[in-house]
Order: sequence, then C-alpha cells, then structure tokens
Amino acid sequence: MSHAPIAPHKAFGSATLWFSLSALSLALLGCGGGDPGVAETGSAQVLVASGTTILNLEPEALSAEVGAQVAQPTFHLAPVLLDAPDDSDANGQGLSASFAPRQQMVPAELASVPTRQLTLQGLDVAKRLAVSDVVSRAGSAVSTYSPAQIRAAYGLPALPAAGATLTAAQAAQYGAGQTIYVVDAMHNPNTAAELSVFNQKFGLPTCATKAIATTAALPLPAASASACELSVVHSTPAGGMTATAPAYDSGWATEISLDVQWAHAIAPLARIVLIEAADPSLNSLLGGVKLANAMGPGIVSMSFGATEGNWTASVDSVFTNSKMSYLAAAGDSGTAVLWPAVSSNVLAVGGTSLTYSGTGARSEVTWSGTGGGTSAYTAKPAYQTTAVPGLGNVVRRTGPDVAMNADPSTGQYVAVMNPGSSAVNWVSAGGTSMSTPQWAGLLAVANAIRAQSAKPVLGAPHAVLYGQISTVPGNYASAFADITRGNNGTCITCAARVGFDPMTGLGTPNASSLLAQLSGASAPAVAPVVTPASITGVTGTALSFTASVSAANAVSFSLSGAPAGMAISSSGVVSWASPVAGSYKVTVTAKDNVNGLSGQGVYTVTITPPAPPTVGGVTVSGKPGVALSFNISYSSANPVTFSLAGAPAGMVVSSTGVVSWTNPVLGNYNVTATVKDSKTGLSAQGVYAVKIANAGPVITAPAMTGVAGKAMTGTISIADPGASWVSVSISGVPLGMGFAMSGLTITAKWPSPVTGSYTLTVTVVDNLGLTATVKVPVTVTAK
Repeated sequence: MSHAPIAPHKAFGSATLWFSLSALSLALLGCGGGDPGVAETGSAQVLVASGTTILNLEPEALSAEVGAQVAQPTFHLAPVLLDAPDDSDANGQGLSASFAPRQQMVPAELASVPTRQLTLQGLDVAKRLAVSDVVSRAGSAVSTYSPAQIRAAYGLPALPAAGATLTAAQAAQYGAGQTIYVVDAMHNPNTAAELSVFNQKFGLPTCATKAIATTAALPLPAASASACELSVVHSTPAGGMTATAPAYDSGWATEISLDVQWAHAIAPLARIVLIEAADPSLNSLLGGVKLANAMGPGIVSMSFGATEGNWTASVDSVFTNSKMSYLAAAGDSGTAVLWPAVSSNVLAVGGTSLTYSGTGARSEVTWSGTGGGTSAYTAKPAYQTTAVPGLGNVVRRTGPDVAMNADPSTGQYVAVMNPGSSAVNWVSAGGTSMSTPQWAGLLAVANAIRAQSAKPVLGAPHAVLYGQISTVPGNYASAFADITRGNNGTCITCAARVGFDPMTGLGTPNASSLLAQLSGASAPAVAPVVTPASITGVTGTALSFTASVSAANAVSFSLSGAPAGMAISSSGVVSWASPVAGSYKVTVTAKDNVNGLSGQGVYTVTITPPAPPTVGGVTVSGKPGVALSFNISYSSANPVTFSLAGAPAGMVVSSTGVVSWTNPVLGNYNVTATVKDSKTGLSAQGVYAVKIANAGPVITAPAMTGVAGKAMTGTISIADPGASWVSVSISGVPLGMGFAMSGLTITAKWPSPVTGSYTLTVTVVDNLGLTATVKVPVTVTAK
C-alpha cells in the first residue's frame, strides 16, 4: 500500500488497489442431443423416413472422417466417339466373333486427352478446346471389341441364338438363376434404355425391367432360371432401400453403363440388381454392399476404389457373407493399393491390353494403368502361400488376384446416353472397371453350373483359385493365361513375370477350363477363425472373457498354455477365479464340429498385482476454538479403513474418511492419514499439514466527533492474542491530527480541528502475516 503526502484540510493519504482479473476460458463439450429424426438403439441408428426401409442395422465401423472419404470410379474412355457398331450381331448369331476388332483413329488434337474418368461431357469440352491445326503428331488407333469377340477371345460359349429354347444346363452356361449386384454411387436415369440398345445391337438376350419395392421382403425370391431381369434400387448408408434416387453424375453414370452392360455380356441370363448409393462416400457405398448381403446369394461387383488405410479391417466383416462373392477393381493409376480390393475377402481384379484377331489364341500384356501392389495394412491371407507360382513370401495382402482386358485403347463397346436424350453414343471403354464386372459374370456362370449339380455357391473363390487351381501345374496352365509381359511402373516388382505378379495376379481366364474347374470344385471347407486379443486383469480378482470366433458351424473349444485354474466353457467363455500375477500366452483352439477343421488364436493375458490405494495430502487451515472438518482424499478399487498418526489431542477420523477436531488449538501439525485396502491389505499414506492460526488483529475504533477549533481526541484499540508484534498504518489523516501509542492503544489528538467529514483507514499487520483494516469516520462541526 502506498501513501500520498498529507495536504491541507481535505487532503488525505491514499492508496490505489488494482484488481487483476483472470479471464477463465471454459471449453464446453456438447454430448447427447442429435437429430430428432434419428432414434438410437444401442450403437445402431434407426432412421425414420418416409418411403425408406432400413435393413441390416449395424453400428458405424468407420469414423466420421474416414466414412466421409470419397471413392472414385475406375473406368477409362478412349478420347473418341465411335461410329455405331454394324449390325452383324443384331440377329443373335454373334457373327463378329470371327472378326478382328473395329479400329478407329483418335483425332490428333485429342490424342493427349486423359482417358481416366473421361465422359461424353468431358470429351465434348476437349473437342471445343482442341487446337484444330495439330499436324506434328498422328492420331492413334483404338481397337474396340464386341461382346461376341470378348467371349470368343476368352473361351466363353457363343451367345445363344435369338429365340432359342435352352435346356437348364445350357441356360446355366449363361448364368441363369444367379444374381449379380452392381454397386455404384449416384444415379444413371438411362441404365435400362442403354442396356436395351446394347442388347439389340449385339444380339444379347433382353432384360425385363423389374421394380423392387422399398418395402419388399428380403432376401429376394430366386432369380429366373431362363431370362435376364434388371432391377435398380437406391441404398441408404444403413443398408436399406429408399425411393429417393441419388443425384445424376456423369462420371458415375458412365461407370454404371459399363458395369451393367458388361456383367450382362458375360452372364447374359443372370439377374442384375443395380444398387445406387446416395453418394460416393465410403459409408454410403458400404451401405450398398450391406443391402446386397440382405438381398440374398450372388456376386457383388464394385468398380470403384479409395486409398487404403489403417481403418480397412474395421469394415471387413461386410465382405464375409458365405453365400456372396465380392469383386473389386484393383485401380487404374499404376502401382497403388485400393480399398475394397485390398480386403482378403474380396477378389481384386487387374487389367491387361488385349490383342485378338477373331481366330487363334488371344495375346495379352499388362495394361500400364492397372493398379496393384502390397498392402501397408492388411495381413497376408492364408491362401497367398509360397506354393503359388511366382508369389514368393509376400509380407501382407498382395493384389490383384486375377485380370482381364482393361485398356481403353483395346477397349470394349459401351452405349451411353445423355440425360433427357434418346441419342445413343458409342465409346471404347476400359479400366479395371471393365475387368471387374466381367469376372463377376464369370463367377455367376460358375455358380449357375454348380447349381445344376446341387453344389453350393462358391462364396469367396480365393481358396479354389489359389489352392486347387494355381498350385496344381496342369490346372493352372489350362485355367489361366499367365501374363508375362508389360509393366505398370518402373519399380523392380512392376514388371510382369511367370506366375503370380502384382499387376495381373494369377492371369486372365481361359473360361472353358476355368469354369469347368470352378463348377467341379468342392466348396472349400473353411476353418474357424479365432481372433487374438490382449486381456488384462488384477491378482485375486476373478477374470472372464469370451473368445472371438467366426465359424461356419458349431465349434468346440480347448485351451493350451493356460495357467492353473483357467478354463474355457462350451460357449467360449474363458474364466479364472483367482488370477496370479504374470503374463501368459494362452492359445484358444476352436474345432468345427462338422468338417473337423480347427483354428487357433493366441490371447495375451496380463495379470498385474493389485494396486494400493492412493492418498492425497493438502494443507488445511483453521482457527483456534472453531470446529474443523475435512475429508481425506483417496482412491481405491475396494473398501478401505482409515487411521491417523501425529494428530493432536481431540482430532479423530470417521469410517468414511472425515477428519474432525471440535476445539482446535493454536499451532501447526503434520497429520499422517493411512488408508488401508480392506481386501488386499495394501495401504497408502498422505500427510495433511494442519495450520491453526489465531484470528489475526482485531481493531476497535469508535467514530470521532468534535467542534471546529476545539481540541478533540479519539481511541483506536488493537487486540492480537499470540502475535509477537504488529505494524500499524493509518491513511486519510487530516492535517494537524497526531497519534500517540501506549501498548496496543492508539490515541488520536487534533488540537484545532477543521470543519468537515474525514475517514481514517487503519490497517494492522502482525508477524503471522494476518491483516485487519477498519474505516474510522471523523466528523467536525462548525462552532
């Protein structure tokens, strides 16, 4: 406190007190609430919306940030509008099968236009921006194949003649009775019209358009055993159907056109269900796959991809339906690994550049744009072993698994219409978007042939392709064309080689032999999968956990490496009544009760000694004679007892940890509080510094009154029991007033008061640092 000089009359000593106000920032974390249109049940959300059916309610497996990531379609178009195909196939006899592909020159001014995700609209813009006087380079030729030519090149049977009556076995050769689910994003309003034109031009069986109500019971009824049907549905992220069509997008519309037409070209009697997701986010596309799973057995074709991440395993369960086969494009940007192709449960499809003249054997090299490589996150699947020719000892999932024609320069016809127009445009399309629906068609045909022999669907085909085919030299040579030329980059592993390679996988199909092997192969028995985990517990506290097992049939359980007292029940619950400290590697074995196969998973069980209670220690202040009470701050897993050491007389602690002292005595005390775990016997201590100080200075000062010019006095008394000294300061003193001190009594004297009102501020500080302040009014009246 500072004092100003005393001025005449009403000049006072003064002090200015500055308050430093600290602003506190309060961060509020909102929780709960949400969209009133969403009712939460556990961790699943039930959407309530008009015209929407929700199926397959599952919790979100992706974070909001990852789930919002956008996948890209994987198609390419050669930068030229093609002349319309001739009518050599329109009568249904597939005459073009014996011809070489049609060739058409790309205009020189468009030769450098990127083919990736090129659309009619993009090509139109490129034409308008093109420099017409380009003469320094020649345009390149694009070869384009018809369905009959592709079927002939890969060894598929000729298309059925128009109006022909087929036996059940013949219809199976074209995929009758099977369903291909084409999952894409956004909306193509011309899908059915484009497919109709495509079928008419190339003599393919027509597809009746069949609506599926959003309220339809799932799974769907069996597909027709003799005719193609096309259905278009719109999916929700939760895996349901909605009547609301997504928005149009030219890129995804082109992808849809390609996928539907070429899945049909390979399996022309299979049912096709186009599932349009609301947008290309991963959550929405996963919803499309969930809907396919709910609709029933079939082949899921996914011509899109997103960069893989550490999240991919969290959604892998979507691709584990045992009656479904899942296929995805390996990508179209060279050496790169994409999701969902990276999943070990998905058949990843790469691409080649095809040469076929209409007679003899086809020739293929690696398409330079095909994706592929080794995953940074997905573990090596059991089917990728060193027994597979060319594979070697890969460290993680490596793809693609198979390949087919994908080069837009050796492309395939696709009919495309602009919205609102009936005009048909023909393009030469490619990308692993092209190879994927074609492989989907092959598997649909394989399942149709299997159905004729009452064999179950293949489901995931990896075990057959890698195990029963690729590791048997005769089977491999007849079922696949091994692609040994070309590359998709400059790295050491980017060049094709004998056997498996990360551009074309096992190779491209020799369809006749491949289908014979796929249709004759027994569906591989699948061993149970036991998912390992880390388990923690505390010594002496009962432990229980359930082994995570995925199996096709009921299983029985056993343990090995388990400590004494640990057991597993028939339902897979592992229990240990009285755990002992240590770390244990416990192997859980699950044996399939039907096929006898076993799977194992190692559980790391860590048992730590019990932790003692924790006790806090703080400083507690009180005053003599004023009752004191405070709580012992502690934490413990079990009930505890309390005791005190070093406590002054009269201080006690209750069973709940409340310390009380009815009549505190002046002084400083270090009190040790002991907290003992009543179950483990472990204890901990905390020291409480208890300070009992007197109340500090007490100032007694009555108001002073006087008459101007007549001497006046006043008394200021100070009491401070226990203090050894005090310091007194008085401010606001009028000129002429003086003070005399005797002991702790101060006498104010003013020989000649001046009329006015004054205020003395008396401040006393003692040796304990305690302070007291009073205001003393002084009033002087006129004579």
